[in-house]
Amino acid sequence: MLASPRLWLHGSVSPRSVGPRSAGRLAFAALCGLVVAWGAEPVAAQGKLEAQYEASLAGIPVGKGAWNIDIGDDVFAAAASGGTTGILKSFAGGSGTGASQGRVVNGALVATGYQASTTTSKKTEQIHITLDKGNVKEFGIVPEPPVDADRIVVTDAHRRGVWDPMTASLLRVPGTGDPVTPDACRNAAPVFDGRMRYDLKLDFKRMETVKAEKGYKGPVVVCALYFAPVAGYIPDRPVIKYLAAQRNIEIAFAPIAGTRILVPFWLKVPTPLGPAMLEATSFITSPQPPRVAKTQ
Repeated sequence: MLASPRLWLHGSVSPRSVGPRSAGRLAFAALCGLVVAWGAEPVAAQGKLEAQYEASLAGIPVGKGAWNIDIGDDVFAAAASGGTTGILKSFAGGSGTGASQGRVVNGALVATGYQASTTTSKKTEQIHITLDKGNVKEFGIVPEPPVDADRIVVTDAHRRGVWDPMTASLLRVPGTGDPVTPDACRNAAPVFDGRMRYDLKLDFKRMETVKAEKGYKGPVVVCALYFAPVAGYIPDRPVIKYLAAQRNIEIAFAPIAGTRILVPFWLKVPTPLGPAMLEATSFITSPQPPRVAKTQ
């Protein structure tokens, strides 16, 4: 989803005013980018997801993306790709890819690396992050962005106890019963994307039933989503102010079969041009049998 290649997280978008043009960029950036991050509790089992998403603004298609997640018994990997389509592509074209990988240690997902690349009409940008037990050990952006005196500095403390955007999108629900419950929305988390440090919080709103064009049909838990920038951003940017002030962003989570992991099925963000939405058109998920150890 949602995942966060640069384009999907904030799309290299920094409009000076929220007019029609910047609103379209804001819609795609917000839709494809607000990736949810939560605590790393043990994963119950192994599972796989292959999903396709479509982004729309006021009912008009503006982007497409894919998200693949594979959770094994000792390793995991997630990868996403996406890009603008239709009317938005004519003035804010872009595409992006992202991936994260790590180990499953005592049942918990422990990310070790994150990579993302985005391409717009103006430039291509690559980000990498190396992590060790939730702490950023090394990171970089190529080409290196210019120094902006108005940007709030990200300190070493801001890069401790965080999640990369891709791994952060795996929401684990504790317990042994059905994971698709209101308890899934009782979460908050810190995220570092290579440039910006921000917090995300969920609150329960309601339960719904969804049906993808292909794959999943069943319940989702709908949460309110709140965005709070912490560092690495320019305070007077309208896109930041707009997202931080929003109290009507909603996100629905569906399960990865065979696990207690939930991932976004759809995301709705109000914009000056009308509702922006990212929704799964294909959501194919299946449990994976545990690996059998080889014996001599």
